[in-house]
Amino acid sequence: MGLELRKVSKKFGDVVALSDVSVTVGTAEYVVILGPTGAGKTTMLRVIAGLEDPDSGDILIDGKRANVLGPEERGVVYLSQTYSLFPHMNVWKNTEFGPDVRDWDPKDKERLVTEMLNLVRLQDRTAAYPSELSGGMRQRNALARALSTNVRTLLLDEPLRALDARLRLNLRTELRKMSTDLGITSLHVTHDQEEAITIADKIVVLRKGEIIQMGSPEEIFNNPVSPFVMHFVGEANFFTGRISSKENGGTVLKCDGLAVHARPTGLPTGSDVCVGIKTEECSIHPGRKEGENSLTGRLERILFLGRLTSLEISSEYGDLKAKIPSRISATLKEGDEVTLQFGKNQAIVFPLPEDGLEKELEVE
Repeated sequence: MGLELRKVSKKFGDVVALSDVSVTVGTAEYVVILGPTGAGKTTMLRVIAGLEDPDSGDILIDGKRANVLGPEERGVVYLSQTYSLFPHMNVWKNTEFGPDVRDWDPKDKERLVTEMLNLVRLQDRTAAYPSELSGGMRQRNALARALSTNVRTLLLDEPLRALDARLRLNLRTELRKMSTDLGITSLHVTHDQEEAITIADKIVVLRKGEIIQMGSPEEIFNNPVSPFVMHFVGEANFFTGRISSKENGGTVLKCDGLAVHARPTGLPTGSDVCVGIKTEECSIHPGRKEGENSLTGRLERILFLGRLTSLEISSEYGDLKAKIPSRISATLKEGDEVTLQFGKNQAIVFPLPEDGLEKELEVE
């Protein structure tokens, strides 16, 4: 039956860490909690693990209320950012600890530990002690130990943060596959948007202790409910203005004299709004090009990112960004006049935030 939080709240003094948080994680589902630093992500895991008591609300594990249970009674494993390895045990012994205290059959224990250490690429360091390992290796050893407990619910707090880029990519795939194959219910905390989109069955976007949006990676990326979500899960250009008309199945906004054609919206004509366009959804053309949703400016900066290249453009409507395939950007150079364009279906309309767009987009 998985894991469920029902209206869970937690404060530390005057600081609200969690505010009426409700989340359901199905059996073998891989859910990623995504948010900036201080959003309440780690507090959520600690409350589920029984390391912090909620001020209100209920935690259900496999359909049973867990609030009154101690950490050791909940059947969950919490992998913290501090690794918590036993310094007097080598890699093998640390990984073997869970099956050992449960008095597993020696053959089953050896098979499981070997499998876990192969998974995290530590099969050649079994005799090393934590003090002899790099930070990334210690994190991998902690991950192997967590996985070897035959756990049903796994709580992972930034489990890939200390790993090198290639291993991080490999373990993303392995973690998701393992969770599905072994029927493990997993909550994975990160502030890495790409990691969340790649690995998650479902993403929970958390900000200042509140859930802003919850859904599949596709829903979160393509249909964000707020400018913050749109900008945090990816990157976007924004314009503020007012809805001037609704025509041809879309919305027309006036933004400092610029007519922006956008998706349909339920907001009435005359509403003060902002409109966002993902940088990946923008196209770039050399020189000046006329047309709907066309903005001409000067190419100020070119930043090679590998498969994509990030472009920064100054225009009379503000600074703009675009991410385009690097094979296309090879013909451009800084100082060029270029035109940024986007389709109306890529432009999403939001109510203008009460505290203004700049405050809405802040990452605490």
